Amino acid sequence: MVLARNKAGFWQRFSQAISKHYELYLLFLPVALWFLIFCYIPMGGIVIAFKNYKVLKGLWNSPWVGFANFERFLTSPAFRDTLGNTIIISLMNLLFVFPAPIVFSILLNEVQHVGPKRVIQTISYLPHFISWTIAGGLFYMLLSPSLGAVNGVIKWMGGTPVNFMGESRYFRWILVFSSIWKTLGWSAIIYLAAVAGVDEELYDAAKMDGAGRFRRIWNVTLPSITNVIVIMLILQVGSILNVNFEQVFVLINSALYDVGETIEYYIYRVGLFSTNNYSLGATVGLFKSVVGLVLILITNKLSKRISEDGGIW
Repeated sequence: MVLARNKAGFWQRFSQAISKHYELYLLFLPVALWFLIFCYIPMGGIVIAFKNYKVLKGLWNSPWVGFANFERFLTSPAFRDTLGNTIIISLMNLLFVFPAPIVFSILLNEVQHVGPKRVIQTISYLPHFISWTIAGGLFYMLLSPSLGAVNGVIKWMGGTPVNFMGESRYFRWILVFSSIWKTLGWSAIIYLAAVAGVDEELYDAAKMDGAGRFRRIWNVTLPSITNVIVIMLILQVGSILNVNFEQVFVLINSALYDVGETIEYYIYRVGLFSTNNYSLGATVGLFKSVVGLVLILITNKLSKRISEDGGIW
């Protein structure tokens, strides 16, 4: 009886909210439809991970294999290699790519003249609008052993040209540097907005106490934007298995598989490119999504223990 009353009360409040703010719900409708069509309905394909999927037999007529695909993946050498590569690259991104827009936004906020500040912002935004296909071509040209500008400088200084795109030891650092170059300005937008919202009276009080510029950044700016940083960190940790597929796809070659083949690239290679093993590809994708969900839950819990205002929910 109580459950039925609560259910009726929920739908009544829901209908009142829609009638009161119907314009906002109409604006949100295309977004909701997009998520429904492209994110939720395709989730029915998860069943492929538990089948030996055959295209000619179709989804429902393909034989069930239970967790055999998971066992096959988790016991294969590819699991260790791809998981290791993915975690290492993600940790490098966490250590170098994640803090870069924070530092950039704080430094940009310290620029007093509006003109140079806008020019720097505009230049930093531009790489975001360049596709990874073009960006990959630019990096191949820049790092070319024969015609690249980097090797041109090395030869001018008396050194020997280096095949950066053909040696494993450089590939992960190329991923990190290219990520910083492409995402720095765009990722800094949210931090710039957070820094702009810091109360100026806090800076004035710090100045009166004799704090220099660095002290004001450390004691005023950073604590004021900590909640934003924590939320972005939670999302970053939750997607630790989501190394940018387009970036890896454009920059990798067969000589770099040992250090550059990530889980998402492995899904593409076994699921679509080489063996057309759709079941194994779906299995690896489902495994990655579950691990990401667990990491988000753990990180959110830890952040709330550290700070009451931390966490997404």
